[in-house]
Amino acid sequence: MNITIDEAHLTDTSIYVVYEGEESRFRLTESRKQRMTLTWFYGRSDQETDALVVGMGQRSKLTLEQVRRTGASAARALLKENKTGGALIRPSVRDGGSSSRISIQEELQAWVEGWMYGLYQFNKHRGVTANLQSLSLHLRLEDWEGLSRKDLEAVIRTAEIRIEGTQFTRDLVNESPETLNPEAFVAVVEDRFKKAPVQLHVYRGQELRDRQMNGLIAVGAGSKYDPAMIEISYNGAGSGKESPHIVLIGKGVTFDMGGMNVKIGRDISDARMDMGGAAAVVGAMDILVSHKAPVRVTALIAVADNLSGPDAMLPSSVVHYPNGLSVQVANTDGEGRLIIADALLHASNLGADKVIDIATLTGNVGAALGLEIAGIWGDPQITADMVEIGERNGERLWPMPLMDEYESELRSDYADLKNVGTSTLAGAITAALFIRHFVADSMEWVHIDMAGTVQYKREFPHSAAGATGYGARLLADYVEKQFLQA
Repeated sequence: MNITIDEAHLTDTSIYVVYEGEESRFRLTESRKQRMTLTWFYGRSDQETDALVVGMGQRSKLTLEQVRRTGASAARALLKENKTGGALIRPSVRDGGSSSRISIQEELQAWVEGWMYGLYQFNKHRGVTANLQSLSLHLRLEDWEGLSRKDLEAVIRTAEIRIEGTQFTRDLVNESPETLNPEAFVAVVEDRFKKAPVQLHVYRGQELRDRQMNGLIAVGAGSKYDPAMIEISYNGAGSGKESPHIVLIGKGVTFDMGGMNVKIGRDISDARMDMGGAAAVVGAMDILVSHKAPVRVTALIAVADNLSGPDAMLPSSVVHYPNGLSVQVANTDGEGRLIIADALLHASNLGADKVIDIATLTGNVGAALGLEIAGIWGDPQITADMVEIGERNGERLWPMPLMDEYESELRSDYADLKNVGTSTLAGAITAALFIRHFVADSMEWVHIDMAGTVQYKREFPHSAAGATGYGARLLADYVEKQFLQA
């Protein structure tokens, strides 16, 4: 991550920021100043630097996500032109522009995050098509009025921590299933945090049976790789401060074949991404620990494969949980909620005050909300806080209802509950209702269904196709905000 200050002479491209209704050094129509509009001006000789003009729309309506996506788009545009770097040239308010509703520090961080986000490429399994090109970003101190060089360096470091956690999340989600199975996932997490100030414990084998984590045991039975519950505890708040205990729960199904209700289709390679929630939780923990955040947080990551096979869980099986509930497995492809149930019960045993579970749980949520926004259910205050955070950091959420009237969908003829509803409608809501049965009264809880937001199915100007890294910054920002307000 090569970002420099006042070394613009090292670059072969200048990146000029322009706003609607404001003067610029280029002859541009107002349409070329609209947000996320890129215009190239090529040098007329080898001695003349090329220029990329990036439209930002109206300065008074500028958002942080708009800045991030523009920065990402600019970086990707330079990559496609085989450039070595870009010098960002930003007009200030004193140049005659209107004021912005975001602070200059926030704007700078968004530029840096977006730039690095746009440069992301997953090259691990590529050979001759791998793109290992590097690209530097050069900042000018004079463009960031009121900030010292030390201020810029601090903002850059914060952005780097956040993008490293996000890109770790993306790498995990993009990974191939023969490389990232449940046992390999555990090993990757152990390696990532081996030098971190955390307590890490992995429950598997007899420990899963002793703690009656029967959802994980049932779901993972069809795989040759053992399921596991990873517990990562971090206390940066110290023992002298009364701090709420926040638990983050992630669904980590490293390949979801659907179990015996096997998925069919021409290409089901997206089944490797059914651990997006687990990856988001791991990425969030990476951000919090690297940032030395003064927080008390535990991650619970339920990891398994959901495959068919001679030992696999069968449709109509009954899973018994230690809270007394029994669950009829009406469909083995509704496995995520079975393992989240284990994690919620364990969170209660740990004395959790607030719990957030995040999962690629239902295709139904994508049908309702599309691919740019996830659904959230549960505690109104946590929901409101997370929606506000998501609007600022670009990982957006939409509040969804817990309809008590739909509980009838989960009734079983021979167990306490079914894991899926009988109707084809409101599947995301009935999934949330199922999960709610395993939330202790002492815990404040929300459930996030991020199935639609886990990946881009095609390339966009601001992102490569593949994993988005959704959730890592969202969870980290929420946890840190709670302790800043305490």
